Amino acid sequence: MRLLCLSAANILHKEKTESTSYKICEIIIAEIQKKISSIESSITDLRDYELTPCTGCGRCYASKRCAVDSTFNQIYENIISSDLLFIVSPHYAPIPAKLCMILEKMEQITFLHWGKDNSYKSEVHGIVTGVISHGGGSDWALKSYKCMVNDTVANALDTIQLKLIPLDGEWNTGIALPVKNAKNSDDSIFPIQEYDWKDLTERIKKYIEAVVDAL
Repeated sequence: MRLLCLSAANILHKEKTESTSYKICEIIIAEIQKKISSIESSITDLRDYELTPCTGCGRCYASKRCAVDSTFNQIYENIISSDLLFIVSPHYAPIPAKLCMILEKMEQITFLHWGKDNSYKSEVHGIVTGVISHGGGSDWALKSYKCMVNDTVANALDTIQLKLIPLDGEWNTGIALPVKNAKNSDDSIFPIQEYDWKDLTERIKKYIEAVVDAL
């Protein structure tokens, strides 16, 4: 069994281990390995990849791969070979550009075939998927992250035919995680965001229970 975590943050000024998205991926892997010791796990950090947007050329129809973006194809192959996928995304405008590029190309490949044959099953059909968003606001902001990030990603996943797992009736497109405190820095133009990692880990563990039960 294979687990793939997509860390969707774009920010380059932070070291890999300082990225909130990457840290969340590490927590996901650690907690799932406690439940499934034999699982093979990997993190795809989108900051390590150069991608191009979909132009709707239609050349992916025959091969089911992008004709001009081998990097996307590499990530897509990794998703196809996974049994379990987690997408971890910060709130940008509303989602990071590289994640958008991946989703739009997967949507294009799937939709072109589904449009010809409504019984078409994509190569990622039914892969169990979890979505975790986060941002710079406290708990009051979580519903806005759900609306802008989780729901946006969920709409794409529905077309692509991945199996998105809800936490519950309210959090039906994954979960959102808050920041504990944000303050200005004297040394940087970027704010300092502080997290309660113990609390976030407990929230992630609760969602992981639902996702693993769906396997």
